[in-house]
Amino acid sequence: MPDSRGAEPPDTTDLGRLRSAAAGCQGCALYQDATQTVFGEGPAGAKVLVVGEQPGDKEDVAGEPFVGPAGKLLDRAFEEAGFDRQSLYVTNAVKHFKFKREGKRRIHQKPGRTEVVACRPWLLAELRAVRPDLVLLLGATAAQSLLGPDFRLTRHRGEPLDLPGAPAAMATVHPSAVLRAPDRDEAYAAFVADLKAAGKLLG
Repeated sequence: MPDSRGAEPPDTTDLGRLRSAAAGCQGCALYQDATQTVFGEGPAGAKVLVVGEQPGDKEDVAGEPFVGPAGKLLDRAFEEAGFDRQSLYVTNAVKHFKFKREGKRRIHQKPGRTEVVACRPWLLAELRAVRPDLVLLLGATAAQSLLGPDFRLTRHRGEPLDLPGAPAAMATVHPSAVLRAPDRDEAYAAFVADLKAAGKLLG
């Protein structure tokens, strides 16, 4: 059984206190193998809160979200869509890297529902602290973490969504899906189009 110590965030909207508390979270078993908790980053008053799936190998080592290949693609897409990455609050639905070892490599594994549910209080705490005007959900795991397991990204991608605690929300693919796409240029253009549509919700 995973240790439940540190599974609940403190009752605060101070991001610094939340980040410090999350560093000791043992709410699911992922903390045992991950290098560290990767908490969200960005200004407390960010108008846009971006949610991904989980940290990858590079994020796990660096302790920062979206610094690997998917993060570089996301930076470029945000710039093309008219967002300033430095003004966004960027986080993940799950704060520890889930992986399996193949030789010396650590291969990403999709987090399960148990891990998503265990981490959800931290994501909700970030939402309460940041109070964004727009929540942008990247990928099915991120969307289901806040909208429930029945949410289908294929059905609702790019649509305005009703999300408690946020004036506006939208879900699109995770940038890693763009990197894996057979036609990467087409997938990237569609991703940027989604980000531009999300930006219009801020108006």
